[in-house]
Amino acid sequence: MSATPGPLSDVSPTTLADLLGREQVMDFGLRTLWPTPPRVAGPAFTVRCAPGDQLMLHAAIYRAAPGSVLVVEGGGTEYAVAGGNVCAVAQRRGIAAFVVDGVVRDLAEIRASGFPVFARGVVPKPGTKKAAFPLNEEVRCGGVTVRAGDLVVADEEGVVVVPAARQEELLQAARAKEAKEAAQSLDAWETDHYARIQQALDAQDFTG
Repeated sequence: MSATPGPLSDVSPTTLADLLGREQVMDFGLRTLWPTPPRVAGPAFTVRCAPGDQLMLHAAIYRAAPGSVLVVEGGGTEYAVAGGNVCAVAQRRGIAAFVVDGVVRDLAEIRASGFPVFARGVVPKPGTKKAAFPLNEEVRCGGVTVRAGDLVVADEEGVVVVPAARQEELLQAARAKEAKEAAQSLDAWETDHYARIQQALDAQDFTG
């Protein structure tokens, strides 16, 4: 079973960050764990794990719909919340990616499978499986509040969260922005950029 490309899957996180602002961009500590992953875009299936525990992420892979991005409030960085087999099963069930505010393990297996994982790093020791929490409730991941159904877009540039109510608005704005940029030559961009920089400097009476 494979994930179906979602809306905004062809729009870069950089474009979305320009439109959304800093509060919807996860911090730089959440990054791809292997080079040049495919861009992923899918609805958030939100998960909260207790510190040192991985039960709810493991439960979520059997409950999330194909195409979902599991967004995990991972409970810290001392214990891994997932490994190679969990990622393989998630991939087989059509889950698009994991975005984990925490750490995972079995990186070589994950990299070999091509399953996109964005996390804070890798630790070999797994957590326990004892603490149950409701799924699809609001979580905090990478400094961003994420709700079930928000659209998550991620690639090697980073992770951006589009609130569910703004998806169509952002899709149209992103299309317009990218079309404008594609039509602008580098010479024209440089001219416009120079003018904006000079205006900012003049506003501060900069004479250097």
